Amino acid sequence: MLSILIAGVGGQGTLLASRVLGKYALDNGFDCKLSEVHGMAQRGGSVITYVKISHDPLEKIYSPIIDEGGADVILAFEKLEALRYLSYLKKGGVVLYSSQEILPMPVVAGEREYPKEIEKELDGVEVDALSLALKAGNAKTANSVMLGAFCKIMKLDKEKFSAALLACIPQKTVEMNRKAFEYGYETVK
Repeated sequence: MLSILIAGVGGQGTLLASRVLGKYALDNGFDCKLSEVHGMAQRGGSVITYVKISHDPLEKIYSPIIDEGGADVILAFEKLEALRYLSYLKKGGVVLYSSQEILPMPVVAGEREYPKEIEKELDGVEVDALSLALKAGNAKTANSVMLGAFCKIMKLDKEKFSAALLACIPQKTVEMNRKAFEYGYETVK
């Protein structure tokens, strides 16, 4: 089974990303379970979703919850959120994160400092998702950039994954999300 923890800040599209992963899994005959933890999402707070996908069409998943040390992948749409949930990563797991920094309220209020050199602690694959999303036409497509990078890193079927993404978004945003997905796919080696 593949266990994915998606982390971000409210409004970044973590919930949409989990739905895309679920659609991809179900469209390809695999069992999938999702769980969303919203927290203070409406105020720019932390949002995580758990996604579990079977590797075998006969394998059933009974719970979407991922315990600490149980995630094969952490897919983070913001750097600090990747660090916040790093303890959930399984030994040998993959961290894929956006270089974007969104200041949490204690930092904005001057009570704390945004951690420096997070990249050293993450030891993962960093994607400049915001710049690529802007290149695609809209900052809100950064989640599609990250899904493209995820697709490439996980060696998933690009056409089927892209189709799952495009089926989950509003029709008027298809072209910019398609571009964002491509940019994300091409940015990782």
